Amino acid sequence: MAGYLTTHVLDTARGCPAQGMKIELFRIDGETRRHLRTLVTNDDGRTDEQILPASEFATGSYELVFHAGAYLDATGTLPESPRFLDVIPLRFGMSEAAHYHVPLLLSPFGYSTYRGS
Repeated sequence: MAGYLTTHVLDTARGCPAQGMKIELFRIDGETRRHLRTLVTNDDGRTDEQILPASEFATGSYELVFHAGAYLDATGTLPESPRFLDVIPLRFGMSEAAHYHVPLLLSPFGYSTYRGS
């Protein structure tokens, strides 16, 4: 089986997928953080393609960066200065060639994540 990475962002405060959120993927190698790609969530809160496709998959440490503040601004969520949640970095490891699904459940004042399927 080939490994790959996906996500799904849900806006738990509004009860809907988080459409239009920018997500960046970085590979972490010691102190080096290398940008791999930038994607935006679709109407279903998912990306139109795998964040890290099987053809580029390698085990190691990665970071997904969710641009929650810009998303919340775009949805008309009452602004704060500064926002409690703005940019959410999630650093995680992928130790085997498998499907890694890293969802984000988001509200203006909290979030959670887990390894999904």
